[in-house]
Amino acid sequence: MSVQPHHHQLGDWPLACGHTIPDARISYLQIGDANPDGSNLILVPSSYGARVEDLAWLANAVFDPDRWCIVIAGQFGNGASSSPSHGAMGLAEQGCVVQHRDNVAAQKRLLQQRFGAERLAMVYGWSMGAQQAYQWAVDEPGWTERICCVCGTARTSPHNRLFLLSLRQALTADRHWNGSGFNAPPEQGLRTYALIYASWAASQPFFRHLNEAVEEHVESHWLPHYQRHDPRDLIAMLDTWLAHDVARGGDLQAALGRIRARTAVVAGSHDLYFPPDDLRADADAIAGASFHVIPSELGHRAGNPHSSPIEQGQLRRITAELLAHPNSS
Repeated sequence: MSVQPHHHQLGDWPLACGHTIPDARISYLQIGDANPDGSNLILVPSSYGARVEDLAWLANAVFDPDRWCIVIAGQFGNGASSSPSHGAMGLAEQGCVVQHRDNVAAQKRLLQQRFGAERLAMVYGWSMGAQQAYQWAVDEPGWTERICCVCGTARTSPHNRLFLLSLRQALTADRHWNGSGFNAPPEQGLRTYALIYASWAASQPFFRHLNEAVEEHVESHWLPHYQRHDPRDLIAMLDTWLAHDVARGGDLQAALGRIRARTAVVAGSHDLYFPPDDLRADADAIAGASFHVIPSELGHRAGNPHSSPIEQGQLRRITAELLAHPNSS
């Protein structure tokens, strides 16, 4: 069983925006062995800021690696797959915006060439990973038997867009921003960014019950996670999130209505990014989709409970139920 991250070379990779990533690569982590026919493959696209190893906790906690082959794939911009920090990839300022259909196409190439796959048992994703799961179901219906979309929507909402723009502004307002990158580490910009991110990612009850000052909490628990990234990569992933729309500006209800994958949509009760009402609306547009709410004060992070067994158990139950039933499409 492989537990080390790898890179799969894609060659020169054209993006939907018209730019090309030269010598592109996608990072991935395989946990568990694939069946000869690939019928046990579960794809896990990465969330914002996540490296593939950050999501390895899903093995055993949510999915049995003795039964399933879990392939965690890093999205473009995460610093391990092709990103502005390497590989000559630009930002929106240069007209370069990665869309999730670019990530899906790269993941499909990985699955074909590395695993000989033609179909997936499930695409499971949290946050930006959920966005990619929706994109898979819309773009590749023949591949996608099931999707489990946790704390993410099929289109970035106007309110969510405000949050993302505030993060981008926090970084680009730093005195070291030069219009296309940074002349020095944007220390003040990153601190402002971390304060904004933390205030939305966890819930009001979570912060109410903290045993330390919120400033200290952000400094010790949030800021280091983002300081490990090149700030240009953080911006590139924000731009992908901002551009997310499986309907490409068209009729979202119609696009979701064409999904034939067996679908579970999972909301966090206190998620400020993706409120339950927004997720329920997506689920209602998909034939046969089940809708679940995880009661949790973790807020958005209820969908990524790497250290919380209660929420892990709820995700394990939901995914087991989804996998137990064949897709009826």
